[in-house]
Amino acid sequence: MEKKIGFIGCGNMGGALALAATKSVGAQYICVSDADFEKATDFATKNNVNIASAEEVAKTCDYIFLGVKPQVLRSVCYELESIFKNRTDRFVIVSMAAGINLLDLKDMCGGNYPIIRIMPNIPASCGAGMILYTGNKYVTDEDYNEFTEILKKAGMLDKIDEAKIDAASAISGCGPAFVFMFIDALADGGVRCGLPRDKALLYAAETVFGAAKMVAETNEHPGKLKDAVCSPAGSTIEGVLSLENASFRADIINAVSRSYERTVELGK
Repeated sequence: MEKKIGFIGCGNMGGALALAATKSVGAQYICVSDADFEKATDFATKNNVNIASAEEVAKTCDYIFLGVKPQVLRSVCYELESIFKNRTDRFVIVSMAAGINLLDLKDMCGGNYPIIRIMPNIPASCGAGMILYTGNKYVTDEDYNEFTEILKKAGMLDKIDEAKIDAASAISGCGPAFVFMFIDALADGGVRCGLPRDKALLYAAETVFGAAKMVAETNEHPGKLKDAVCSPAGSTIEGVLSLENASFRADIINAVSRSYERTVELGK
């Protein structure tokens, strides 16, 4: 696929997706821009991609990834609106701004352009991301095929109804932070019990990785898998009881719910 792909914003998330795109379609087709010119230059140099201004990306790229915060997206789009309107060729806009719906994106960009809204997550930086996506009625099957080809090295992609994307992103987008906290806490527990820090972190990370893979590959309910680890009167059930007494599951549910509420707030 010989399409020119531009990223406006190459921070943690935009940079992760741009890097994945280099592995899918080739670095020569990727260009990046950022309000922090030094950051964009550093990224371009390290990854052998092209550097451009936001205006150049908007003017020349076939796929335009908007990797800026929801709070500044409107001002960025306002500066690019006239460029979009002057284009006579086909281009697709891809937004990763949390909470900003397709209708608002259309208004911000100033026209009936094909727009794909995505919610990626930080594990995309190592090719293990979960990328949710949805699009407006101007996005064709060919557009979707090209879009998934661009990001195939970022991880798993799943199309979802827009009405559910904010709720889903509270799990996949915010969830890695909760999992990182859990891994850190597991490791702290190991250190408390006498393990060296490096060993405790390794065991915690690999345990979470293996457990997640088992859920994904067996399609068994996590509760059933948990029960399989809990021997009668054993050590695991004692730990489970401790977590239940501490409202572990309720706290996780509340964290996801609050993240969802904040995502909705960001879109207003």
